[in-house]
Amino acid sequence: MTRLNLQARVTITAIAAGGLLVGATAPATATPSSGVEARELSRSSADGRDFILRDITIAPGGSTGWHWHDGTVIGAVKQGTLTHYSSDCTVDGVYSAGDSIAEPSGPDHVHVGRNLGAEPVVLEVLYANPVGRPLAEDIGEPPCQIP
Repeated sequence: MTRLNLQARVTITAIAAGGLLVGATAPATATPSSGVEARELSRSSADGRDFILRDITIAPGGSTGWHWHDGTVIGAVKQGTLTHYSSDCTVDGVYSAGDSIAEPSGPDHVHVGRNLGAEPVVLEVLYANPVGRPLAEDIGEPPCQIP
């Protein structure tokens, strides 16, 4: 994950405000997760991509489960602190309210997000996925342990 600059945030806002995305309801987040709730805000398809905007809440002690994405994921932390681990179980980012994050696509970018805090983590996330692909590809735990 990387922090995004202001131009990337403006681009996300412009896409959403420009009416590219159309409202719909969402399935649950990728499994095996715990303490995670997701609500789809909008969805649209263009140029071979599905654009899905979701609010995701991770309860204290909750986890997204280990997974990777077929498309690019861009988001903003609205509340709480998200701790992000890479496939070698090292922390590759700690993101607090106001921070922007991005996750690259592909099975070489396995990760898990955890809420180690006392308040819920609330994220607003835009997925730019190949049409028809799942939002996340679940995997088993990697051969390492999170400290």
